[in-house]
Amino acid sequence: MGIDLSKMRAKHAALTNRGGDSSDNFWKPDEGTHQIRLVCPPNGDPFFEAYYHYGMGAEGKTTVLSPRTNGDADPIAEWGTRLWNEGTDGSKEAAKRFWPKMRIFAPIVVRGEEDKGVRWWGFSRTTYQALLDVVLDTEYGDITDTEKGTDLRIDYGKKSGQQFPTTDVRPMRRTSKLAKTEEEVNTLLESIKLAEDIFEVTSYEDCEKVLNDTLGDTETTTDSETTRYDNTNTTTTTNSNISMEGVSDIESAFDDLLA
Repeated sequence: MGIDLSKMRAKHAALTNRGGDSSDNFWKPDEGTHQIRLVCPPNGDPFFEAYYHYGMGAEGKTTVLSPRTNGDADPIAEWGTRLWNEGTDGSKEAAKRFWPKMRIFAPIVVRGEEDKGVRWWGFSRTTYQALLDVVLDTEYGDITDTEKGTDLRIDYGKKSGQQFPTTDVRPMRRTSKLAKTEEEVNTLLESIKLAEDIFEVTSYEDCEKVLNDTLGDTETTTDSETTRYDNTNTTTTTNSNISMEGVSDIESAFDDLLA
């Protein structure tokens, strides 16, 4: 039985809307062509790099936003590094499960939907690279400029032979204003919700609890002598069995939700 993407979308909505935030804060493109405008928040950085742990917990269904998102220590990632440093093929493979995966978000205005204000768009590393290429291209200047910025054309969908959709990013040929009037511009800028108000980073202590649940132990400081690894991509620690099975499928399903 394959991944139920409708359930994955529900999980993603719950994940990105922790703390009671409305799903109206986020935009996910339908298949087709869209025109958007990247908006720069007050800190001068339009890109928010979030680091997620997937497939955690006793049943492998828990997702947490890593403290590394804020540059803080992460016990789950630390456990992964410890496994990697064991040096065996099995431990190195198992370590990958405990390292957070980066997902990127940016505040945007969707043309034709300006009345919905500024929303956050989540996308993959590939799209991130394409956006950075445009942002850093001196030919376009500051594409977020409210007077002479540049809209982006987003072509989103599955191409022939592809399992998951892809996103093509192209800057429009002419510059434009963010909105018709200064009042409308100010309204849009004031509607930006800061990343820290939307994305709830998991605390170090809560990450430890999730790690303990994942390992099936109440203690994660077992000596290396009590840790055994085999060649079946399954790691066995004292009283626990940790399987990589299904984790890549979950990540792929989440990638499908990102443009």
